[in-house]
Amino acid sequence: AMVQLNGTTTVKNSSYFGYGQSYEATSSGTGIIVGKSDTELLIVTNAHVVDNVDNLKCVFSDGTSASCSVKGSKSDQDIAVAAVSLSDISSDTASNIAIAELEDSSDIKVGQQVVAIGNALGYGQTVTSGWISALDRTVQSDSNTYEELIQTDAAINPGNSGGALLNMQGELIGINC
Repeated sequence: AMVQLNGTTTVKNSSYFGYGQSYEATSSGTGIIVGKSDTELLIVTNAHVVDNVDNLKCVFSDGTSASCSVKGSKSDQDIAVAAVSLSDISSDTASNIAIAELEDSSDIKVGQQVVAIGNALGYGQTVTSGWISALDRTVQSDSNTYEELIQTDAAINPGNSGGALLNMQGELIGINC
């Protein structure tokens, strides 16, 4: 139920003297397959994984990839939904796709063991484990306040954003950020 999300983004910077420069950089993150319709797979991820990303590709666990489009994004909540057309996926790949099983996050307890799955550093699927350290955390960024967050000591690296935080029954309880 995990996929890699890769694309390109334009990075702009300026020097002390006011000269600007822009270049294309690769971006990577993770997505969780949460649904399937007659025509597409639905993938949830963090908004910062897909916002302002071009050439978005979804890479499945068998290494095949397909174009991916963003259906909607809420940057202030750092959540987005992307979709892959089923017609772009081979029957072999489709037969290996699973839909994530969702668990009620209100049942989480501090001290509970968890597993974090992601696309760490863009190298493909990685797994780390840890514990729930705290619940209902609030984090302030430059532009947003995020509330009711789950804190874990499982290693979360760049590229893990949008990946799954699972309980020990393999049920989705959160999204890595």
